Amino acid sequence: MATARIKGILWDNDGVLVDTEHHFYEANRQVLAQHGVDLTPRQFLDWFMLDNCGAWHLLTARGYTQQQIHQLRQQRNALQSELLRQCPSHSLALPGMPALVKHLAPQVAMGVVTSSLREHFDIIHRELEFVPHMQFVLADDSYANSKPAPDPYLLGLRRLGLTAAECLVVEDSPRGLLAAMVGSKLPEPTSKSWPKPVTGTVP
Repeated sequence: MATARIKGILWDNDGVLVDTEHHFYEANRQVLAQHGVDLTPRQFLDWFMLDNCGAWHLLTARGYTQQQIHQLRQQRNALQSELLRQCPSHSLALPGMPALVKHLAPQVAMGVVTSSLREHFDIIHRELEFVPHMQFVLADDSYANSKPAPDPYLLGLRRLGLTAAECLVVEDSPRGLLAAMVGSKLPEPTSKSWPKPVTGTVP
């Protein structure tokens, strides 16, 4: 049986186009540390990359209210924005990715499907050249349910106007792969390992 030609690519952002996941880890680690929680890289992988539950349940178990959790999440988001602004935007791009995306742009339709906050995405890409090559960017404000729910990739397929067999997804996280494979049935997902070794100081 003939294989459908790939006509589109849906890219994850953090860990695929750019190297920023360690900033997200550090923002969570710092905020939680202020409340007596030592978030390890392994816990971050389990709760943020494999699943989408986060670490707030540790504070809920200590009696923190949902309003307090919301405030801490806002504090975490603001800290992550600050950490990202401190980095030159060009230093966040993964080696070889700008050239690869530019090379592929005339050949296939492409879009970004990320769980990032729109604000964080815009800060990361403020001086990068990925977005001009994309038909769209789907961030946290684009869909009701984030990865590992299939919603983001189903929407991505609709925006490209392609079938699942015609589209390739490039992901780095297990929950992102699950969203693509289980929900959209996208073929041949590509993954890489995370986390990189994290020491006391995260760059």
